[in-house]
Amino acid sequence: MPAVVETGPDIVNEEVIYQNPLLFLKIWQIHESRPHHGKPGGFWRWHYHKQVEFLVIVEGELGIQTKHEYHVLGPGDVYLLGSSQLHRTHKQHPGELRYVVFQVDLAQHFDQSTMPYLHCFSELTRPLGVMNYIFREHPEARKEAYLHIMDIFEESQSGRRGYEMAISASIKRLLLLLLRYDSRGLLQGTESEELMRIRPALDYVDQHLAEKIAVEDVCSVLNLSYHYFIKYFKKVMGLSFIDYVNYKRIKKAERLLLTRDLSIMEVGCEAGIPNMAQFYKMFKRFNQCSPKEFKQRMRGEAKVPE
Repeated sequence: MPAVVETGPDIVNEEVIYQNPLLFLKIWQIHESRPHHGKPGGFWRWHYHKQVEFLVIVEGELGIQTKHEYHVLGPGDVYLLGSSQLHRTHKQHPGELRYVVFQVDLAQHFDQSTMPYLHCFSELTRPLGVMNYIFREHPEARKEAYLHIMDIFEESQSGRRGYEMAISASIKRLLLLLLRYDSRGLLQGTESEELMRIRPALDYVDQHLAEKIAVEDVCSVLNLSYHYFIKYFKKVMGLSFIDYVNYKRIKKAERLLLTRDLSIMEVGCEAGIPNMAQFYKMFKRFNQCSPKEFKQRMRGEAKVPE
């Protein structure tokens, strides 16, 4: 079970320990056969975590309560909880209960081609929990999401060669499903015209990653003022310009670690982060492991997740 950090007598900040630090997720199945479980009234404790959570019910019924609503989920149902959304659950009936819990840092699963859609899932204006209407109103979407999550669970359990690719593909299919079934338009993306407008800035970053990148230089490329550029870039890309540059630098470092025989210091310099303390700190923030550990895991030297 996940580690927990107490924040009060009845609320727990759940610290999710990733099964695979490179995939930024934890997925497991809960099987409860006891008639009752949890505190008086049958509920587990209120808790939250920064990761988005999907629940899929395999057998039995699960009651879930959030700040604003309560639902009973049955076999085949899917439920989505946004980042840091307070919730608690309980076993609805004394029979068998089996369900899969899937917790994931979605932001880590966007690459350069999908980055413009990160803004849709950033939860800047509303929690992703509002998207549960899709599963209630579109049975075909609920069934498809159920299958994607079960595929992720089965792949994570098997640890077969390429399971990371299979899991990553299923996560992207899950995100695509939410985008395409969002009939209420709650997920707002980036217009292609806006993306084309900042394309020179993205190209500039790619060409100068190993160098010091000044925001003022990028502003001059687009002929925009500093303050307008900062706001406009975040609006289009869903993250700040500095965060985007750091993301690109760490991605370059990852490629160098896997394809070049370089020291960690050389990798940091080529990625534009010559300060080793800063490089280690930033790399660990993105990957939850050191550059050396990343290299070992990606080359198959790490253990298959349990």
